[in-house]
Amino acid sequence: MGLHGGVLNYGLPQPVSRAGHWFAGSGIQESSGGVARYYRADLGRNHAVSTEITGYAVSTFVYLHSVAKEAAYLEAALRAAQFLTRTAWDGASKAMPFEIDPPACAYFFDCGISVRGLLSAWRVTGEREFLDVATALGESMAADFTSGDGGYHAILALPGKRPFPPDLARWSASSGCYQLKAAMAWHDLAEATDSSRFCELYERAVERALCASSGFLPGHADPLKVVDRLHAFLYFLEGLLPCAAQDRCAAAIRDGIVRVARTLREAASRFERCDVYAQLLRLRLYADWAGVAPLDREAAQFEAGKVAGFQASSQDARIDGGFYFGRKAGAVLPFVNPVSTAFALQALALWEQCRDGGAQPHRHLLI
Repeated sequence: MGLHGGVLNYGLPQPVSRAGHWFAGSGIQESSGGVARYYRADLGRNHAVSTEITGYAVSTFVYLHSVAKEAAYLEAALRAAQFLTRTAWDGASKAMPFEIDPPACAYFFDCGISVRGLLSAWRVTGEREFLDVATALGESMAADFTSGDGGYHAILALPGKRPFPPDLARWSASSGCYQLKAAMAWHDLAEATDSSRFCELYERAVERALCASSGFLPGHADPLKVVDRLHAFLYFLEGLLPCAAQDRCAAAIRDGIVRVARTLREAASRFERCDVYAQLLRLRLYADWAGVAPLDREAAQFEAGKVAGFQASSQDARIDGGFYFGRKAGAVLPFVNPVSTAFALQALALWEQCRDGGAQPHRHLLI
């Protein structure tokens, strides 16, 4: 049984099936193919479409198609990828804006997520336009965002591509180790194009991120902001997965899992984020499969339960099956969030796969 006619795919664990149905049928993917940053359950409307979230959605739909074999997921992935290549991408200036109305700025991180989404669509379809735009965007990341200290600016103003001054109070508005998740795009492009240039870019990003990571946590005096930084720190750890066999990277992953889990539990009564629990669970599983850190099954079971607790249940199709962003002091925040949902559905599917003794997923499928 499939998604067509609103019928859920019962070949997947029920929470994963419901989340996939929300992604494909809730309206979070708009008619343009672009995907909104979140749905405001209290206001009854989508926030603006974002290229980063659309990139994540492409990867999510491709992942869902890989496990459910539903044509509807592949169709949704193609519509999202074509939004990136045909609507959002400015081929003349080689820019992928954060949002298209207006195209005022571009983020290094968002560009990397868009590249990885386009590559996921290219792998499953062979469509050349996805690889071509991904390659051009990867080259733009290296050429346009480079800063004088050898790192990468977080944000550029468009159309002139002038760097925004960093805002040290906001991790997303400053350069940092979290950018390694986006730099994975270069590693994936190196594999897709056999380019040593992209390989070198990723390797340099790894070295810089390892050096910069020690001071990232806690990084803020406000405990709630520290939880936000856990999300970003997990991006850094995810970005290490292609080189997890290297001793320094393996050690950073092992240490990072312990630090994140401890900090997350300490802050739970004040602030919890669904995506942080889901990222941590995914990282545990991938680290175990890579032979980096043996799986702590008790901790993984705890985190899987926490993730599942964020899934929405509602008569409203724009809400039901999605995952809420988080809770503050036990109160659910009104954001039904595509990234939270993507990370959560994958974490729960991988956990189920691990418990059933299934085959290890390819790293390319990591959303």
